[in-house]
Amino acid sequence: MSDDWVYNYFNYFTEIEEHFQRVRGTSMFRVSPLDWALIESWKNAGVPLEAVLRGIDAAFEKWRGRKHKTQLVNSLAFCAQAVLTEAQRMAGQAPPAKRESAPPFPLEDLRDYLARNAAAVRQAGAGYEEAAAALERLAAEADAHYADLEELERRLTVLEEKMIAAARSGQSEEQLLEARRALEAQLRPYRSKMTAEHLAMLEKQYLERNLLDGAGLPRLSLFYMR
Repeated sequence: MSDDWVYNYFNYFTEIEEHFQRVRGTSMFRVSPLDWALIESWKNAGVPLEAVLRGIDAAFEKWRGRKHKTQLVNSLAFCAQAVLTEAQRMAGQAPPAKRESAPPFPLEDLRDYLARNAAAVRQAGAGYEEAAAALERLAAEADAHYADLEELERRLTVLEEKMIAAARSGQSEEQLLEARRALEAQLRPYRSKMTAEHLAMLEKQYLERNLLDGAGLPRLSLFYMR
């Protein structure tokens, strides 16, 4: 596993959240479910961390240059267009030099994280026993998986996809409709700042997160170890 992968993956959310807080000028800001989904969509699309940070700076610089500021910037979605612009600009540049990185978290933290998720999945009830058992095995074998976190992340992704499929089968039409209404209410002011492809990815991330939350299921990705 490369140092680049460790740094960019496991620090992605924290770096973005803290940078947004600094640029916005408040440490009290907490990201919304939409912001969580947006960051994850950037991560999954391979948007470099540096492009996100530059995009946030560019969006706020443009906002501060306005003569009339009708409202505060209350969502990362405000920066979406600027982030994609920076990502496109960086696409033709040479990749950044590798940086040295310490292990992203202690082994015991990984073991505890897997064990907690296994307990939460088992508590969610029937239909998730296989995923719970798999997580328990991963927790018991944490020492071995600690040596290859990329492979562990792939395993967790597969388990999460199975949980999503099981949760979706139990979701009512009314629950799905309510989730889409909530998404549209949050997303409406920012639709013009995103491409159709990015909107589709963001909607998928948001609805899957809403689905798991509604079923009492945790997100399994190591991305959520904060």
